[in-house]
Amino acid sequence: MRLPNLNGVRAFECAARHLNFRLAAEELNLTQGAVAQQVRKLETSLGQKLFVRKPRGLELTENGAAYFAETHAGLSRIAQATAQLAPPTRSLVLSVPPSFASMWLMPRLADFEARFPDIDLQVIASEKLSDFDTDGVDLVVRQASPPFAKELTSTLLSPLDLVAVASSAYLATMPAIGTFEGFRAHRLLEDAHRHWRRLLGTEEAPKPDTGPAARVSRFNQTALAIAAARAGRGVAIAAKTLVKPDIEAGDLKVVWRDEARSATGFYAVAPINPGRSPRDRDHLAEWLCGQFGVKWG
Repeated sequence: MRLPNLNGVRAFECAARHLNFRLAAEELNLTQGAVAQQVRKLETSLGQKLFVRKPRGLELTENGAAYFAETHAGLSRIAQATAQLAPPTRSLVLSVPPSFASMWLMPRLADFEARFPDIDLQVIASEKLSDFDTDGVDLVVRQASPPFAKELTSTLLSPLDLVAVASSAYLATMPAIGTFEGFRAHRLLEDAHRHWRRLLGTEEAPKPDTGPAARVSRFNQTALAIAAARAGRGVAIAAKTLVKPDIEAGDLKVVWRDEARSATGFYAVAPINPGRSPRDRDHLAEWLCGQFGVKWG
């Protein structure tokens, strides 16, 4: 069996698809001159002209068109056979709230990657509702409360457990907080969930029955409110799960914790019947739940 130089065949097939040496060179990551030279060598070995060179591109000769049809089909079959031998890509998409991603997930992500090196995990930071049918998401974490849709399975990772925190430097310069109403004398930092507004009923103007209006600085992400508290800008309120490292490191002090029990918390949620095998999805969910000491499903 007499075979031509396969690099030349590949260069010819690519140039014939584009009818342009420059575009073929970009696809093959070669110089334009290298592609043209490989095609010339192929033409010489075959004893046939495959292209008519024109000022603005290429045109296949009759023999060139026939040769392209066969070489294109042959290279396509080689690509398909190679793909069938290669292991399938194991990829997952995890959607989590932005502050959960930066403050909780990122410091732990290396552990998941070490345990499951063959899984390609894409993290999307979002608080929007996910449509599992159209968004391509395999698993979500959301701050929410049940019930969830009947076609979904969910696991409570952690209750909300709100805490108010501030830096030692800030607290040293401000009045002591003896009662919850004492927070009105402080600069309060809150995220888009507006916990201070809900708890204190803060308004732009004071109310006779609630005392003076609190000064509230609002941020669109919890991580920003916590960063402001760490910088001594005021008292932030957030889920304990997110600020636990700052508390343990002594960067923030807990000045109040919410003792009320509610079903609101961080939940891992996924379809009961996903569109593909749930094996890798469940590996991710089990790892995630394991970080909180709970069981998936």
